[in-house]
Amino acid sequence: MTAIVISPEELRAALSATDHRIHLLDVRWALGDPDGPQHYLDGHVPGAVFVDLETELAEPPSPAHGRHPLPRLTHLQRCARSWGLRTGEPTVVYDATGGMAAARAWWLLRWAGIEQVRILDGGLPAWLSAGGDLATGSEPDPIPGDVELTPGNMPVVLADEVAEWPGALLDARAAERYWGEFEPVDPRAGHIPGAVNVPTSENLTSEGRFKSPQQLRERFAEVVEEPVAVYCGSGVTAAHQIAALSMAGVTAALYPGSWSQWASDPERPIVSSRSRSRPVAAAVN
Repeated sequence: MTAIVISPEELRAALSATDHRIHLLDVRWALGDPDGPQHYLDGHVPGAVFVDLETELAEPPSPAHGRHPLPRLTHLQRCARSWGLRTGEPTVVYDATGGMAAARAWWLLRWAGIEQVRILDGGLPAWLSAGGDLATGSEPDPIPGDVELTPGNMPVVLADEVAEWPGALLDARAAERYWGEFEPVDPRAGHIPGAVNVPTSENLTSEGRFKSPQQLRERFAEVVEEPVAVYCGSGVTAAHQIAALSMAGVTAALYPGSWSQWASDPERPIVSSRSRSRPVAAAVN
C-alpha cells in the first residue's frame, strides 16, 4: 500500500538527504477562518508553497454542486504546475489542523494520478515539536512544473448513487451537525438517510496525529460494510476520513458535493433528531 502519511522526523531526514526535491504544499484552511495566507506568511515549513483551498482545490460554490466542487482537471493541472510539481517527484502536504484541510490536496492529487503524495502527520505543530524550522514571509516563485494529471484514480460517487448506496455511507461531520442540532452554514440541518456518523476528528490522537492503522481498523470495524462512501459538509474533511480508511486497509469513495449539495436540493430527504427518535449508535472509539 502506498504510504499515506510522513512523520516530521522522516520529512526532516528526507529534506536533508534526498537528491530529489520534495515539494511542500501548505494547505491551511478552516471553516470560518479566511486567514490562511496570513498564517503562511507568519510561519511555514521552509520551501513550502501556499495552496488556496477555495480557489485552487475547488470550483466556485453553487447550490447545485456544493460549497467545494471538485476543480476541473485543467485548472488543477495549471495550479499544480504553478506550485512546481514535476513528474516523478514526491509531494508532502500539511496544515495546522491534523490534516483536515491538507487531506483535500492529498486526495485530489491522488485522484489526478500522483502517487507520491503524503500528509505531514500532525502538521505544522508536529513539525515544530520535532525541532523543525520556520520560514516567514514569501518564498521565491517555484520553477514551473511539468506534471501531467489524469483523472479518476480515486473513486467518486454522485448524489443519485448516494441515494441508493448499497454499503456503508459514512458522515464525517461532528455529531451535532449529523443530528441537525447545529448547522452553521448549510441550508438544512440533519443527515442523509442511512448514513452512519463517524466524526473525522476521532481519526486523530490527542496530539493531532493519525491513530495507528490497528486503532483505525478497530474504529471502523463495526461501521464499515463495503462498498464504502464518505461525505462531510462540503467534501473537504471527508478526504481525511478516506485517508484514515486507507490506512486501515479500506477503499472508500468520496461524495464531493456532500451535505452542502444534498441539503440544497429540497427534493432530497433528510433525517434529523427532530424527524425520528435517535437510535443507539454503534461504539466507535
